[in-house]
Amino acid sequence: MMESKIRIGQRTVGPLQVFTYLVQCTATGEAVIIDPGGDEDQLAQWAADEGVHVKLVCNTHGHGDHVAGNERLCRLLDVGCALLGQEADFFGLDRMLDCPIRRLSDGEEVQVGDLSLEVRHTPGHTPGGVCFHTPGHLFTGDTLFVGAVGRTDLQGSSMRALLDSIKTQILPLDDETVVWPGHDYGDTPTSTVGRERVENPFITDLL
Repeated sequence: MMESKIRIGQRTVGPLQVFTYLVQCTATGEAVIIDPGGDEDQLAQWAADEGVHVKLVCNTHGHGDHVAGNERLCRLLDVGCALLGQEADFFGLDRMLDCPIRRLSDGEEVQVGDLSLEVRHTPGHTPGGVCFHTPGHLFTGDTLFVGAVGRTDLQGSSMRALLDSIKTQILPLDDETVVWPGHDYGDTPTSTVGRERVENPFITDLL
């Protein structure tokens, strides 16, 4: 897999200012949208303007701000959504969302043209949260922010599990891996695994 085949767009959407991503394979024109937090018409138009064929909506976790746009966007694009099966069960999303749900498993790969997004189960912020990894890039949702981590004072959350997820699923990646977080909570909209390894206080002080 060649990193040059990937193109990533980042937009802030919805009332809770979620980072939504349009990840496309430039060789084939296939794409996925990650975490549509609202503004569904704008997201659909974004994909149309890019000239890509969105094949799936992917969610890093099941919190309302990250799945808020699923139903309408899936209808507009005539696609289904995908998230870890455990997460769908925990939040009852099969009953809440009126769109096809692909139940992902840890280690599964979501194919996007010539690209593949590896599903990395990262419990802590939620029980079934995931990061999506493709060489050189990691979409972390609310597991890891720039200089911070996701909240663990919510139902199903655990700081111990979150730190273990970061230790086992994120820190082993190459330092140059770009971190694409779920919110713009840091001093920059993206980071790298290497930068977080040495600057994120939750990593330097607690791991």
